[in-house]
Amino acid sequence: MPSFFTRKKSDGSQVSAILRSVFFRFDYKQLIPMFVLLLIGIFFVYGIGQQVGGVGAEIYWRRQIQWASIGLVLWLLMALFDYRKYGFLALFLWPISIALLGIVLKFGVDRFGAKRWFSLFGFSVQPSEIAKLCTIVFLAWLLSRKDIDVNKLKWFFLSLLILAVPAFLIFQQPNLSTALTVLICGTAVIFTARLKVKIILIITAIAAILAPIGYGMLRDYHKERIAVFLDASKDPLNAGWNQMQSELAVGSGGLTGKGFMHGTQNNLGYLPQTVSNSDFIFSVIAEETGFLGAAVVIAMYVLLMISIFSTAITAQDDFGRYLCAGIGAMFALHSIVNMGMTIRMMPVTGLPLPLVSYGGTFMVTSLMALGIVQSVYSKRVIPDPED
Repeated sequence: MPSFFTRKKSDGSQVSAILRSVFFRFDYKQLIPMFVLLLIGIFFVYGIGQQVGGVGAEIYWRRQIQWASIGLVLWLLMALFDYRKYGFLALFLWPISIALLGIVLKFGVDRFGAKRWFSLFGFSVQPSEIAKLCTIVFLAWLLSRKDIDVNKLKWFFLSLLILAVPAFLIFQQPNLSTALTVLICGTAVIFTARLKVKIILIITAIAAILAPIGYGMLRDYHKERIAVFLDASKDPLNAGWNQMQSELAVGSGGLTGKGFMHGTQNNLGYLPQTVSNSDFIFSVIAEETGFLGAAVVIAMYVLLMISIFSTAITAQDDFGRYLCAGIGAMFALHSIVNMGMTIRMMPVTGLPLPLVSYGGTFMVTSLMALGIVQSVYSKRVIPDPED
């Protein structure tokens, strides 16, 4: 009899210990903003659909839920899987993602003069988002290897080549904003890999010298966006229209906003209704919920950044640290640029707002990226309080 109760108590303690270990592995600084932003996105994608109307009104928010659900399942799988295995997988997945970028240029769906998507079972798949994540993982794994030093010329140029190939193919779609995102996220990985200061200064000087050449390679509409960003009043009824109306939407929200689905800029069609649920969704949120609602969204992204970069600091190895640096740069760049363009602090680009904007491939890959960060967090080095 005593042994029975002792065994039962012991089993209960083991179950309790297992549950504690599972909950301890999750970073709630990531979970809270992740779920809040997902809910905000679904909520406003629904509202915008009702305002805009048409066939897509009932489809968009349902698809957003589907993509978020798929992404969350993949987030959990990525979080539970040992991130140290991802580098080896990326060795095979990166070339596949590059092949997809080449194929989409030939056989992709043409929308508004751009070939960026595949049509698969009624859904659009954007290979550039897959290539972006694969490039971050592959480069982080390569530079974390003991026999590789990014400060050596051959490894430095190999790193640049790994970034240049997908960036060039994405630029050909054309998709300048995503191409630059790949380069910037990869650069964050390279800098984190203990790149020497003198090399950073040399790169900065070369980039400054080559900037005019790069500007000359831009398409006319890219140059027009930059000109409008510098002075939207030059063409307020055409090229500058979207950014000026977005700025008005954000400013007219006041402290508490006009109310859900009562934002006049979107309702009356002043905001571009084809992308008001993606590129300009922050404008709608700010107009309908005001400064307070916009501040909540910004606070969630700040908390998410704290989660990602604090995980990088406590990562148990260089691979985990470089992964978090690249993924953190991706989320920071997307959120800053997307929200910045709505208030004319950034040029208008097609970068969506992470976890909020309508879209499938970016939603799924973003949650997968957060799952990788969660995996790094679960294996983190915990400082000894007595040290």
